[in-house]
Amino acid sequence: MTSTAVLEAIAEPTRRRLLDAIRDDERSVGDLVDIVGMHQPGVSRHLKVLRDVGLVEVRRDAQRRLYRLQPEPLMELDEWLEPYRLEWLFGSTAWSAI
Repeated sequence: MTSTAVLEAIAEPTRRRLLDAIRDDERSVGDLVDIVGMHQPGVSRHLKVLRDVGLVEVRRDAQRRLYRLQPEPLMELDEWLEPYRLEWLFGSTAWSAI
């Protein structure tokens, strides 16, 4: 998935809250509804966007769907940001070291 699609997906605050909620552990849609304070259809729509860009993975556990973070797209985004981070931290002298 492209960095642009990932950026567009995480630009929405509710989606970032969902990612925060599943950062350390998988959670059911019901858990996520409680955490973000939104109705289930809305949470499901946001989860679909995150799933479509590869940020979350879903698995079935009987009648429940459990969601967990897939960090690879965020790692790719972090890799792209690295040169900018060097600039922010060290100024233009960092570019000559690369």
